[in-house]
Amino acid sequence: MTKVFARVSQALALWCAAISMALAADGQSVQCGDEGVWIQILGAGAGELDSTDAGPSYLVWSDDRAVLMVNTGSASAVQFARSGARLADLDAIAYNDVSPERTAALPFFIAASINGDRDRPLTVLGPTGNDTWPDTKTFIERLIGPEGAHGSLADFLTYKSRGGYKISVRDVPSTGQRRWARYGSQNFRLSAIPVSNASTPAVAWRVDINDMSLVFTGAFGNQKDAVAKFAQGADALIVPHAIPESTRGALLEQFAKPSKIGEIAAAAQVRTLILGHRANRTRGRESQSSDAIRTHYAGPLIFANDLECWGL
Repeated sequence: MTKVFARVSQALALWCAAISMALAADGQSVQCGDEGVWIQILGAGAGELDSTDAGPSYLVWSDDRAVLMVNTGSASAVQFARSGARLADLDAIAYNDVSPERTAALPFFIAASINGDRDRPLTVLGPTGNDTWPDTKTFIERLIGPEGAHGSLADFLTYKSRGGYKISVRDVPSTGQRRWARYGSQNFRLSAIPVSNASTPAVAWRVDINDMSLVFTGAFGNQKDAVAKFAQGADALIVPHAIPESTRGALLEQFAKPSKIGEIAAAAQVRTLILGHRANRTRGRESQSSDAIRTHYAGPLIFANDLECWGL
């Protein structure tokens, strides 16, 4: 058993080393354009074992630099490396929620950055918690804190980290109706609102960058009917395509079905609608989903795929 564990640990170390080399790439995208604002799909899947797509994850590029990552779903570290992005360029990582399908790759990003060239704090933002789910600060502490699952990475929560930078975590309200807007960098500004996702604390993010706006809803059931107002006039609205139009029951508390997505996109007058988080239950039903969306929304409609990049 000890030998097996040693081999697994060695393989993980080699994998992280390979990712580390890729994360230190030249920072030029191999899919996106070199000017303007682009959104890249790192993971178009829903984090399912029988899917070949990476879990939900997105990059926002500005003038050939990846400045924001939204979620770090399974295998997104590999796709990040393939994208040509550099961790050193990121201003922040924002999470819609801290479920496994949206956070799975974070330890790999951190471990692989030890040999990178980042020299400034990395802000991580996510929702506050409830009786079942931890707030984002507690989640990160449990993940990489001194007593966490990956305690060897605890120094990244200090200014003495081996990676040369500190991870700074901020909680964003996941209850109430007020819009949160307390983060900005030289590249963009973030705002957030709580969204209803069954019992999971969750927020939607709006990114205002270079006179463009992108909204990442994450999983939401739209019970509070707040997303349309939040996404008003956005250049891109990115939502999960997780359930088919025929869905009934409890899943509607967690996801919006296609017709509701179309209603929201039309009410918000968004320029482009991008469907990510494509679950197996919706694969092969794109025509039906498109028809349901088109009942309300007539603008550009994109079914996302891994590593695609779209200019705004």
